[in-house]
Amino acid sequence: MRVTVLGAGYAGVTLAHRLESALPPDVDLIVVDESETHLVKHEVHRVIRRPSVADAIQVSLTELFDRADVRTARVDGIDRERRTVRFADGDALSYDFAAVCLGSDTADYGIPGVADHGLPLTSVADATAIRETFFDAAAETDPGESIDVVVGGAGLSGIQTAGELTALAREEDVATDVTVLEQQSTVAPNFPANFRAAVRDELESRGVAVETDTTVEAATAEAVETDRGRFAADVFVWAGGIRGTDAMERDRPVVRGDLRLDERTFAVGDAARAIDADGEPVPASASAAIREARTVADNLARLVTHERSGEGGFEPRLDPYRFEVPGWIVTVGDGTVAQIGPEVVTGAPAKAMKTAVGAGHLSSVGAVRNAVELAEAELKR
Repeated sequence: MRVTVLGAGYAGVTLAHRLESALPPDVDLIVVDESETHLVKHEVHRVIRRPSVADAIQVSLTELFDRADVRTARVDGIDRERRTVRFADGDALSYDFAAVCLGSDTADYGIPGVADHGLPLTSVADATAIRETFFDAAAETDPGESIDVVVGGAGLSGIQTAGELTALAREEDVATDVTVLEQQSTVAPNFPANFRAAVRDELESRGVAVETDTTVEAATAEAVETDRGRFAADVFVWAGGIRGTDAMERDRPVVRGDLRLDERTFAVGDAARAIDADGEPVPASASAAIREARTVADNLARLVTHERSGEGGFEPRLDPYRFEVPGWIVTVGDGTVAQIGPEVVTGAPAKAMKTAVGAGHLSSVGAVRNAVELAEAELKR
C-alpha cells in the first residue's frame, strides 16, 4: 500500500512527519516536492533585510524524515479517478491514499502589468530579488531624491514586506517612501478588528503610508495605477492574493470538515478552501495548515488500518477539523503585533511569541538546529 503526500510546505511536512510513526512499517510513504528543502515561509520576508536568515528557514527534506521516501519532482496533474499523479518530466506515480498539500501561487487576477512588474514573495529567491531591486533603485536615484516602494495587498505577507523594506531603508540610510495599497477598507482584513487597528498603527508609526479602499487597476515599470490615482513605484511588490497551483488547474477546491476531495484524496492547507466542521471558512495560514495536517494524519492512519484489516463494511469514523488557533502574529520591521485570545500584544512580549512560533514549528518536525538558528536571528533584530 502506498500513501503519497504531494507538497512539503507546512501541511505536507507536518502530515508526513506524523504519518511516519502512525502508519504500519510496511506501508510505503512518499513525499513529493519540486524543491529539495522545506521553507519556513512566514519568515521569508526576513531575507529581504537579512540574507543570512535563509539558511535557518530552509531544511533539507531528507534530513526531516526517517522512513518517508522523498521524491523531487514538479506535480503536473492529479487523476483522482485513476489515483495517479503526473509529473512535469512525464513520469507518473500511483497511490492508494494521497494528501494534496501543494499550497498556492500568487494571483494577479488578470490585472494588466501585475504579472510582469509585480515582484512576488513566496521563496528565498523572491526575497533576494526584492532586495536586489531595492538596491538597484537606490543606485539609480539622484542624490536628494527618494525611492518609491509600493506593496500591493495588506494581508500579512504584504504587511511584513512593507515593514521589512522600511527597516532596510532606514538601516542603509536610503530615503524611501513605502506605501501599502489595499482594496478592502482595512489592513489585515480577514482578522479581528483590534488586531487590524494595532497593525495599522504599527505600520504608520514606522513610516509606512497605508492606502485602503484602493484598487490596483494596472502596473507599469514606473508606476501602479489605481482607482484613486497613480503611485510612482521604483519597487513594486505584489501580495494581493492567492490562487491554486497549475497542478490543481489554478483552482482551490472547497473541502468540508473531513478535508477530503474524495474517499482516498485529502486536500490540506492553502491547496483548498476549507470549511470546518462548524461551517466556518478557514483562512489561508500556516497555523491552519499545520492543524489541518494533524487531523488528516490521524484520519489517514485510521483509513489505512481499516483497509488493511480486510474487514470491509463501513469505513471508520473520521475526526472533523475545527478551526481553532491561539492567535495571530505579524512583524512590521523590528516591531511585532500579536493577538492571543481577545488581547493584542506589541513590543517585547509579541516579539518573543513570534520567535517561539517559527522555532517551535522547526522543532516539531525535527529540525532542532535550524530552530536554534532562527531563534537567535529573531532575537537579534
